[in-house]
Amino acid sequence: MADQARARRLAKRISSIVATAIEYEIKDPRLRFVTITDAKVTGDLREATVFYTVMGETLDAEPDYAEAAAGLKAAAGILRSKVGAGTGVKFTPTLAFKLDTVPEAAREMDELLSKARAVDARVAQVAVGDSYAGDEDPYKSDEDEDDDEA
Repeated sequence: MADQARARRLAKRISSIVATAIEYEIKDPRLRFVTITDAKVTGDLREATVFYTVMGETLDAEPDYAEAAAGLKAAAGILRSKVGAGTGVKFTPTLAFKLDTVPEAAREMDELLSKARAVDARVAQVAVGDSYAGDEDPYKSDEDEDDDEA
């Protein structure tokens, strides 16, 4: 069992090697908009999971996830060779590619927050000019008790 710090260092090195290889060495057009976000290595250093995101050609264009996955699958052997040469470990880990869902989750959270802000703004507009149904502060405080005793 390898030490966890070594596994983290290896994962960081693997993500760097894979990202550099995709950007500069592999000429597959399906990988043009692929970005490597993270990598995780098992404790025995035998398997690595590389997380990636895919951007569209423009901000409004939908990314082609299937093509990117096919391109990564086709380049997996070359990328594993690059990782083996770049890390110098005794056994080169197998590479598995997994779509990173963090950007989509962040986008969904932003949408939920904007909906909540819109509802808060509507409530604030309705509340303008309204008054309390009872006392403004219905809870008794120490100062109120002092006034009652005097």
